[in-house]
Amino acid sequence: MVGCRHAEVRVSVLDTSPIVQGSTARQALHNTVDLAVLTDELGYHRYWVPEHHSMRGVASSAPAVVVGRLADATRRMRVGAGGVLLPNHAPIVVAEQFGTLAAFHPGRIDLGVGRALGGPRRAAEAVRSEHERTAKSFAHQVAELIGYFAPDQEQSVRAVPAIGNTPPIWVLGSSTASARLAGSLGLAYAFAHHLNPSGAAEAVHTYRELFQSPTGTPSTLVSVSVIAADTEERAEWLAGSTRLKVLSRVRGQRILLPSPEEAAARSYTEQDRAEIAARSGSVLVGSPDTVRERLQAVLDDTGAEELMITTPVFDHGDRRRSYELVSQIAGLLRPARPASG
Repeated sequence: MVGCRHAEVRVSVLDTSPIVQGSTARQALHNTVDLAVLTDELGYHRYWVPEHHSMRGVASSAPAVVVGRLADATRRMRVGAGGVLLPNHAPIVVAEQFGTLAAFHPGRIDLGVGRALGGPRRAAEAVRSEHERTAKSFAHQVAELIGYFAPDQEQSVRAVPAIGNTPPIWVLGSSTASARLAGSLGLAYAFAHHLNPSGAAEAVHTYRELFQSPTGTPSTLVSVSVIAADTEERAEWLAGSTRLKVLSRVRGQRILLPSPEEAAARSYTEQDRAEIAARSGSVLVGSPDTVRERLQAVLDDTGAEELMITTPVFDHGDRRRSYELVSQIAGLLRPARPASG
């Protein structure tokens, strides 16, 4: 087996702790711990969990809590938030939480920050009022967060556990606006290819062009949705679950991820198939050879140094198998050649 730790291209995990039909948040979180242990053994580089609120199919609502549990359960790989939605929190609290995590697990904690709501607007209002979320710009909030990790001597309010325990800070996004911010602040940048595949190359290029730091170098990853299986037929069958969920969302029905058996039994009209084709193209589906080719295309298109894999399948065993297969092809992936000129 070719493990990810030997690959020139780093391969990592993005896990929303999905709650599928017939399951519970408790089971989803236990599956997350199990997958983290597996991918740590397989050599994945990092494991991130995002922040969501009031979404029935997502158990990842408290990243700092989950990150602590995963860091305890794993031995080697980096663990982090992908990300904390900073407008939902006072920056000092985020600095305290992740400074504490970095103190317990030095050299293994990442802090990704984003600006999205993380759920329906009514849920965002319950987490923090719009006035509090928008009183300061996102750029100001990020700068304030950074300041708590390296305070001035005159600074009277301090996030005590954060001082001397600074995790790498990543800006997350799916547009060039986030790329500009990350570049101007000299921070690492993570692009959500699984949400906006057509915008990935421009955003990563913008980030690199605008990157400013007296000491650091630009660092990028792109998150990609992947369903890998031993055969093309098996992968396509597994992908039926997320395709039916996408179609249901288009039709105004919010459902938990259904089983592939339920998806296969569904009768689809031509219009249904057209909707699925238009909205599911960002998911890379196939056998190891097919997935390798498509992941390489993402690398060549974006020039990113790292791929972060998220896998929307119904059965946890199939999800584990998908990550096993990606670990086997990771060593065959090559960094994109630098653009000439």
